[in-house]
Amino acid sequence: MILTDNFPKLRTDLIKEIATNWKLEAKSEDVSRYFYHMNEVETIMAGSKNYVIGRKGTGKTAISEFILNKKGNDIFSEKLSFKNFPFNELYGLSNSKYTPPNQYITLWKYLIYSVICRLMLRNDNINSQVRESLSLSYTTDPITNLPVVISNWTNDNFKVPSEAIQPTNNLSWIEKVNLLEGIIKANLDQSKYYIIFDELDEDYRDIKNIEEFKPYNNLVTSLFKAVQDIKNIFRLSKLNIHPIIFLRDDIYDLIKDTDKNKWSDYKIEIDWDENKIKRLLAFRISKGISIDQQPLPFDKAWGIIFHRNPVQMGNRQTKEMHSFEFIAVSTQMRPRDFIKYIQACCEETHYYNRPFIYPETIKQVDKAFSNYLKSEVEDEIQAILPDIPQIFQVFSQIRKWNFTVSEFKDAYNKYVESGTIKETNVDFVMQTLFNFSVIGNQAKQRQSQFFRYKNKEARINFSENIVVHRGLFKSLQIL
Repeated sequence: MILTDNFPKLRTDLIKEIATNWKLEAKSEDVSRYFYHMNEVETIMAGSKNYVIGRKGTGKTAISEFILNKKGNDIFSEKLSFKNFPFNELYGLSNSKYTPPNQYITLWKYLIYSVICRLMLRNDNINSQVRESLSLSYTTDPITNLPVVISNWTNDNFKVPSEAIQPTNNLSWIEKVNLLEGIIKANLDQSKYYIIFDELDEDYRDIKNIEEFKPYNNLVTSLFKAVQDIKNIFRLSKLNIHPIIFLRDDIYDLIKDTDKNKWSDYKIEIDWDENKIKRLLAFRISKGISIDQQPLPFDKAWGIIFHRNPVQMGNRQTKEMHSFEFIAVSTQMRPRDFIKYIQACCEETHYYNRPFIYPETIKQVDKAFSNYLKSEVEDEIQAILPDIPQIFQVFSQIRKWNFTVSEFKDAYNKYVESGTIKETNVDFVMQTLFNFSVIGNQAKQRQSQFFRYKNKEARINFSENIVVHRGLFKSLQIL
């Protein structure tokens, strides 16, 4: 245990640490200190799961950063981030011998095998002559500019390694893949090789524009099939080749392919509930005290920085709610939401040199968090509903958190008639808003509310009232 009797100083230091060093982006955070080791990570590291699916903010990038930074003499990893990637360059590299959506499978296999060859260069256990041959085509430097690397590898003049001393160029995609596959099979040791694909949503466009969406859909579908193909090729070998795809669940749901059911063997979905979130927060608060601090029970960890008084609610402030519960109802039960809210509370508390996060601070931060959540949702939905900023204005006009479907449609159609909103299919809009938990259903016979973030199997019921997510109230000026 690291805890001492000097609780006031410990608490002050902890609040400052959270305010300063908790980050929304895993890439900006100390992963070795704050990464919460979920059970799902073990199955990914073991290679039994290769498709990591989840909503934005659920921790996919944190897992990818953890794997990327995993050190060991027998662990080699490379991350291919497609953020700001010129996807049009990839679209032009399809293999005409295959029909959509399979035309990019050979390209993806070539890229995966090329990364493995680069990683083999870093491994002193690989035969020195083989590494010397590979060094004529590849370097050991981490990939920091993926567009340039892929452009070089796919250039007609790029010399592909071969079993011969000199590399070869002017080969077909299939010939290149066969050459690299042969080198890997003949020379790879039993070390673990992780090839991480992340931020693939960069070219995720308006899905209703079929001509724009189709190339992206085919490219992503081909990647899944390429990984499946590689797993089958090396299934009976002792080689530990682990390509891992991280993808948003809404994009994954749009993929339509006859092989998709087979992917479930390799797929893992990142979901969170209240108990898992509490364990995560207890871990992070404990590590905020010290990297050597053993994880505390949730109630003890929470009580170090949050005052024990409940948050008072209602017009007359007569209702009370535990501080965690108050924060939770404003979130969509994602780690990023809680990190943002608690970090903002600590910033406010540290700035005014308060000894605790008081209920008044939690309520004060609620408005800023609401604006954050609205921006997050807009970013997620933009590709499906380009009108989402204007659609949010409909809720601000209604100014109620609970209303009928007819009320929403009447208000929405006025925006369509005025030309403010272009999307005319209001049922499609409501379905999309439900899918992203902007709205839920209010059950007729009881006070229960149904949101998709609580139950992925939930479907919108157009015969029940609509309720707006609590976390969006203030940003939408809902009373």
